Amino acid sequence: MKSKYLGKDTRYKLETYSPSFLDAVKRNLPKQVESFFGHDYWNAYEFSYLNSSNQPVLESLEIKIPITSIDTVESKSLKLYLASFFNEKFNNPSKAYALIKKDIGKLLNTEVSVTKKVKYKEPPKSILLNNATQKISKNKVIKFEGFRSICPVTSQPDWANIYFYSADDFIDPKPLIKLLKSYRTRGDFHEACIESIFFSMIMDMNLQDLTVYGRFLRRGGIDINPIRSMSRKMIFQNFRDTIQ
Repeated sequence: MKSKYLGKDTRYKLETYSPSFLDAVKRNLPKQVESFFGHDYWNAYEFSYLNSSNQPVLESLEIKIPITSIDTVESKSLKLYLASFFNEKFNNPSKAYALIKKDIGKLLNTEVSVTKKVKYKEPPKSILLNNATQKISKNKVIKFEGFRSICPVTSQPDWANIYFYSADDFIDPKPLIKLLKSYRTRGDFHEACIESIFFSMIMDMNLQDLTVYGRFLRRGGIDINPIRSMSRKMIFQNFRDTIQ
């Protein structure tokens, strides 16, 4: 993956809004892309602009990107792009969200959603996988705490809690914990990690139904939360995990 900004010392001027900061990167989707569903929730906690009274406003945004897009946005470029709004005046904030939706949609050639987040939902009740020894019954949300992977560009660690759900299958904790711990000294970008876990579980555990959802800690004021599922209907929403 080639990026204009990631892993590089960036000198930039943010005097005015500019969509030129945005950079697209290939998803490298697996061949099985047509057999699963999902999207990526991007939460941007540092979006600021000037309101009708010329006073600064600081908000959180939810940006939802479908996995059907060939490209996705590079995270550091998104941070720089959003930062360029700091001195832009909007009499109606919905115009700012619409502009962001337009710019990212044009970059990725897909429909995205951009909304202001006032309050995040609570995480679902779950069974902790880390200490489980017996198979966990179907129709239960499972949570793995302390997932660690390595960014392939910066070699910095990424941290997350990973959620699992299956309506049809029991989950054996021992091979799943082994799989998740194998990422601690290697890894990939958030989306690729979740897809790798998703397909490894389906193939190695012979699962007929599965949803995997990564809730990653933020970097640069942005967290990325990929969800991949065998079901078109998503059981997880954009909640806020305790570590986030």
